[in-house]
Parts: sequence; structure tokens; C-alpha cells
Amino acid sequence: MNHSSLDITLKFTSYGSFRPLNYLFFTLTLIFYLLSIFSNVFLMLVIYFESSLHKPMYIFLFNLAVNGLIGSSAVWPKVMENLLSDTQISSFVACLLQAFWIYFYVASAYTTFSVMAYDRYVSICKPLQYHSIMTPGKVKTLLTVANIIPFSCLVVRMYLTSRLPVCRFTIHNLICENLTLLKLSCVKSALVNLYGVCMVTILVGFPCFTVLLSYAKILTVSLKASKDAQKKALSTCSPHLITFINFSLTILLFVIYFRYSAFLPGEANILMIIDIFVVPPLLHPIIYGIRTQEIRKCVVKIVKKRQRLFRIF
Repeated sequence: MNHSSLDITLKFTSYGSFRPLNYLFFTLTLIFYLLSIFSNVFLMLVIYFESSLHKPMYIFLFNLAVNGLIGSSAVWPKVMENLLSDTQISSFVACLLQAFWIYFYVASAYTTFSVMAYDRYVSICKPLQYHSIMTPGKVKTLLTVANIIPFSCLVVRMYLTSRLPVCRFTIHNLICENLTLLKLSCVKSALVNLYGVCMVTILVGFPCFTVLLSYAKILTVSLKASKDAQKKALSTCSPHLITFINFSLTILLFVIYFRYSAFLPGEANILMIIDIFVVPPLLHPIIYGIRTQEIRKCVVKIVKKRQRLFRIF
């Protein structure tokens, strides 16, 4: 990193100066942030304490919940700080860190979706070999790969971004993300752009291809199976498909927005940030809780236990 960039202070211009409105947005942001934390932590605790859920599918789901916490925490605390502050500023280093965790949230979600799809493929298409394929060692390896590859790729990406000379100091956005940081630079780097394309291919393109290929094979096998087998396959795969499609549509809208943001009103910025950093982290645990029978049973069991305890006291 250039030593001069350590002293750079960046100013956000998208928060406005309407203090009463900022208080309202702060309250709403805090509520949704706390709900997101509660839903993900609750799901993680259910999986951790219920031994019946100590299976590859739910271990991967635990990782997805952790990822949801990372995505929410990378964005909303800083947004809330800016809403209450008279000067909405950030150091360049802090902006780089926020951009890193934002992109890690997106990339790790896709790699996790891909290993979850692979797990569903093995479970449905090779049920007799499932336990010999999805061993504890294999699960640990898949989880490690799903997190280390995005982390490593993004460390390099942020390093390359940090090396670019900065000559603009205002951020026309609610958050720091890499495309915004690149606009601050005085130059355009072919290396950074090329690396960005390679990174998107590895961290988004390949996982999406893995998910689609897995479900194409699942569909092929399911069409040849009995009605009961089809029903079972649908019940186990539907939460994953719903969350994957929801997340992918959100990311697609996010990319389209930043491609054409110059032609869109500023309010669209707020909607896009909410769509990507509130909706998935909040809804994914709820979708899995409602649509997954085993999790639903465990939640009902926990609620009944708490009710019995309250009656005793």
C-alpha cells in the first residue's frame, strides 16, 4: 500500500443533512440489523446444540449463517455511525477493509451454495455412497476451500486496489465497495480489471455452474424416480434453490445498478444496499427454518422445552 494512502480521509455524500430523517433511518437500520443477527445466531445455535443436525447439509448451512452475519456487520454499523454523525467520513484503509468484507460476503455465499449443491447431488443421486463420499474430512476440506479461496483472491484484489493513486476523495454511495474505490483513482489499471474478471469467473461463475450442473443431474434422476422420491428431493432441495435464486437475483440487480447508477436516482442506492445486505441475511435463516423439516422439528422442540420451563417457574 502507498504510505500516502494511510492518511487519506474520504467523505460520503449520500447521507444528506436531514437530521430527523436520519434518526428514523437509524432506528429502522438498527431493528433490521438486530433481527438479522438474531435469526442467524438462532439458526447457528439450533444446529450446534441439536446433535441430529450434525450432518454435512446443516454444517454448510451453519457456514452460510456465519456469512450472513459477516455481510450485515460489514455494512450496517458504519451506516448507523454515519447516520448519527455530523461528518460522514472514513479513512481509506477502513474503506478497503469494508470493501473486502462486503466482497467476501458475496463470494463466500456463492462458494457455500456450490458445496451445498454438491452435497444435495450426492445425497439424491448417490444415496448408497453418500456417507463414504461426504466424510467428516471431506466436509472440512469443502468448507475450508469455500472460505479460503474467496479470502485469498480478495486479499490480492484489495492489495491491487490499494496500489492505485487516489486523486478523488468523495464517495457517492452509502458504503465502500471496490467499484466505488476504483472511481477514486486517477488512473485505470488493465491489471486490476483483468484480475477482476478472473476473480468473478472463479468466485461467481464457477460456483453458479456447479449449482446448475448439480441440479440438472438431480432433476434428471428425480424424473425417473417415484412420486415419493420426487417429493422428498423437492423438500430437501427447495430451501437451497430458493435462497440461491434470491441471492443471485439480488447480486444481478446490484451489478446492473452500479453499471447504470449514473442514470438512476440517488434513492435507488439505498434500495440496493437494503436489498443485498438486509434481505438475504434476514430471510435465508427464516426460509431454511420454515422449509426444512428437520430444523422446523428442532425449533418446535426447543420452544416446547422453554414453555415447560416457564410453567415450572
